Amino acid sequence: MTVSVVLYTSDLRVHDHPPLRAAARAADGVVPVFVRDPAVDRAGFGAPNRLAFLADCLADLDRSLKDRGGRLVVREGDTVAELLAVVRQAEADEVHMAAGVTAFAQRREARLRAALEADGCRLYVHDGVVTVVPPGDVLPQGKDHFAVFTPYLRRWAAEPVRVPFAAPRTLHVPPGLRSARVPRRSAVAGVSPALPAGGESEARKRLAAWLDGPLDAYEDRHDDLAGDATSRLSPHLHFGTLSATEAVHRAAKRGGAGADAFVRQLCWRDFHHQLLAARPGAATADYRSRNGSWRTGPDAEADLAAWREGRTGYPLVDAAMRQLAHEGWMHNRGRLITASFLSKTLGVDWREGARHFLGLLVDGDVANNQLNWQWVAGTGTDTRPNRVLNPVTQAKRYDPDGAYVRRWVPELAGLDGPAVHEPWRLTGLDRAALDYPDPLIELSEGLARFRRLRGLDD
Repeated sequence: MTVSVVLYTSDLRVHDHPPLRAAARAADGVVPVFVRDPAVDRAGFGAPNRLAFLADCLADLDRSLKDRGGRLVVREGDTVAELLAVVRQAEADEVHMAAGVTAFAQRREARLRAALEADGCRLYVHDGVVTVVPPGDVLPQGKDHFAVFTPYLRRWAAEPVRVPFAAPRTLHVPPGLRSARVPRRSAVAGVSPALPAGGESEARKRLAAWLDGPLDAYEDRHDDLAGDATSRLSPHLHFGTLSATEAVHRAAKRGGAGADAFVRQLCWRDFHHQLLAARPGAATADYRSRNGSWRTGPDAEADLAAWREGRTGYPLVDAAMRQLAHEGWMHNRGRLITASFLSKTLGVDWREGARHFLGLLVDGDVANNQLNWQWVAGTGTDTRPNRVLNPVTQAKRYDPDGAYVRRWVPELAGLDGPAVHEPWRLTGLDRAALDYPDPLIELSEGLARFRRLRGLDD
């Protein structure tokens, strides 16, 4: 009997899964494997919210595989060593896996290829599993990646997109393969109280509900903070419980301005993946050099702590930070505003903010988190690197009656209408009765300091 192994990483599904499809076509038996590698946690993955969501995803994947006659083989330890042991025990001829873009994923692939080939087993790495258009498939002339989104969007939109693959009907896993227990969400401590459920079944239900109506209003309402009119599919895209390719196909079939806007966001995701694939160091190093310096020392540390806790004195910033802590997720508009406030108004290094986000975000994707932080901080691909988002102006535009702020900052729930965005303007007993801090800094002072730190006044 011929046997193929599928190594699952960030592609935890059975629908539209090119490695699983190829393995099932190539061999009589298929061994789906997931390795809980401590090195992945040390590389930044091991945040409680993502570990809890991962447990949901693995349990659901195991159920889906069992429905088809298979099962998930879970191992714990070094990915290369554990996979090699499975290959030898199953007498597998080949291994299939999805391509990754991070420096960690690229090193892992190189180690796997060398170890497997030395053992007489072939490794097939499949593009187009995590992204819609594989990184490197569209390139500007003479360069190895696009650094500006709009020309990338034009080329990306013109690329033919493969038709999504159906899930295999049946699978056969050779008997006798040892497996560790599938992780349980309840075993993870420190999880955000309102963390959503994970797994492909949940992803497919959420996608269907999104396409059946809310998508149509996405173009007009995607920045409505209180309305929460986004898909909330980002955790499923990050863990691969939902195929981005299938999402594009189904949204395009629905059609309309909302679908176009949604597909554009999926293009942004591919844009960041192709950038990180070409520049893996951008996960920690500035993509583009900048003038000036970041604030350091006790005052900067205190400001960073207040920002983390949602106690900056700017209600919209604090509301978004508290949503992050409670749900392990934050509205995209909130991400932009809080990142701009930390890196530009407070002058704190973007890496500090990105690290805090990765500690809580269930969709904490290295490509999108780090490169969006760089975009906002002025070290990334934004063509206007010195723009500063005013949190009060943003609040009045995207939370005009203050409903979002009142939801997340209960100290201010008694303030009516847009007055909730500027509680420091209250006088007398009204102000004294609030258990809410004064602003860390006047916005005009923060802007002036930003210009000094960046050397813009020279």
